[in-house]
Amino acid sequence: MAYAVRHFFPGGTQEQYDASIDAVHGGPGADNLPSGQILHLSGASEGGWMIVAIHDSKDSWERFRDDVLMPKLGAGIEGGFDGPPDEKSFELYSFWSS
Repeated sequence: MAYAVRHFFPGGTQEQYDASIDAVHGGPGADNLPSGQILHLSGASEGGWMIVAIHDSKDSWERFRDDVLMPKLGAGIEGGFDGPPDEKSFELYSFWSS
C-alpha cells in the first residue's frame, strides 16, 4: 500500500530546500528519486517550506529514512534546513492522478 510523508520546516526557504535536496538526492528530478519513492512535491507554505513524498510502501519510506535521509541530515548539510521538520505520515486509501 502506498505511503505518504509530509514534512514542514518552520521558517524553511527554497535555498535551504535546494541545498538539502542536492545533498540527500543528488539534485532534483525524477531520475534522482530514491528506490520506492513515486512522487515528490515541495513548495513554500505559510510560515515555511513543505515537502510531500509518496512511497510505494511504508517499508520503502523507512529504508530511505534510515539508510539515506537520517545519515545525511545527521552529518549536517551546509545551507540546509536548520532543524527537524514537523512530520506527518499515513497509508494512502486512494491515489489519483491525471
